[in-house]
Amino acid sequence: MIGQKGLPATFGGVEHHVEKLGALLAQHEGVEVTAYCRKSYTEGAAVPAYHQGIRLVTTPTVNSKHLDAIIHSITSTIHAMLSGADVIHYHALGPGLASPLPRCLGRARVVLTVHGLDNERAKWGGIAHKILGLAHWMSGRVPDQVVVVSKTLADHYRTTFGVNARYIPNGVAAPTSAELPSWLIEEYGLAPRGYVLFVGRLVPEKRPDLVIEAMRSMPADVKVAVVGGSSFTDEYVSSLRAAAASDERIVFPGYVHGTDLQALYSNAAVFVQPSDLEGLPLTLLEAISYGIPVIASDIPPHLEVLGECSCGAHRLVAQGDAGSLAHALGDILDAGPRAHAAARNEAELLLRPYNWEAAADDLLEVYKTVAGRLA
Repeated sequence: MIGQKGLPATFGGVEHHVEKLGALLAQHEGVEVTAYCRKSYTEGAAVPAYHQGIRLVTTPTVNSKHLDAIIHSITSTIHAMLSGADVIHYHALGPGLASPLPRCLGRARVVLTVHGLDNERAKWGGIAHKILGLAHWMSGRVPDQVVVVSKTLADHYRTTFGVNARYIPNGVAAPTSAELPSWLIEEYGLAPRGYVLFVGRLVPEKRPDLVIEAMRSMPADVKVAVVGGSSFTDEYVSSLRAAAASDERIVFPGYVHGTDLQALYSNAAVFVQPSDLEGLPLTLLEAISYGIPVIASDIPPHLEVLGECSCGAHRLVAQGDAGSLAHALGDILDAGPRAHAAARNEAELLLRPYNWEAAADDLLEVYKTVAGRLA
């Protein structure tokens, strides 16, 4: 597995995806899973040799916005080729730039999971955007098999490249309820059912700015927790903090994971995801699993998840429209316990297609097919 920043997973959808699937795959007899890590992900902490049955290998990189992913992918690919891997599985478009190495110079088969069209992300400018455009072009031509996490992406690869991408959606774990820890209560003033929750990297395409703008018309006793941090987007994060500086109801706890993140989901009044661009966001599935009313932009991946919802607990709002978001927030906050009861009733139906065990079984079949000789 190449493309994740590291394991054990703390923040990042790709990291949790690799951790869940890797651990399940490693339980199969005759299957060995290696995940490549970057030292920066664990902030200097030692990376264990194994995690949940997955072998962890740290390879060199350059910790910069434009070089981090590609340099790490190249060094990891060289290590994987020398180790005799049967399948090298890249995650995301950028890391896939290294995929010609095993295709042209090695024996390993190449699988690429596309988690989203990273070439369309707003944080990239000029040269980086062109390089990711090349990565997108290569993704339809180099891998032995493309895997996608949403039906929308499957349609894209069929119409753009004539490629029959394998649709294997993300799963979602059973929710674990937890009480708000004292640091979130004392430092940020959060109270059960007293805050709107946003979880994700603070990058332009996820549109946390719309949440801040929508809060202007919310009741004075409602807070919003903008949970996440920079992804080489420090300037954008600074602009968010500046926009929220005059409103003490808007708080930025940074990246939160583990039990504390479970507590944030457990006690939120409503979850918001106003993104312009997504693959199939784990945060959306996690929020639904906790029985939280959800407000999401009406982009295709969100429609794919919420399109069958008829309970009235969840809302799809116009992409990029802060007014529409504010109106939906007001409706759900007014509904209170009724909205939560409806969301809990709808969760099982909405999440039925999203199962990690089924995803791991499907992925193992992909490996067997491309390798031709894995048992």
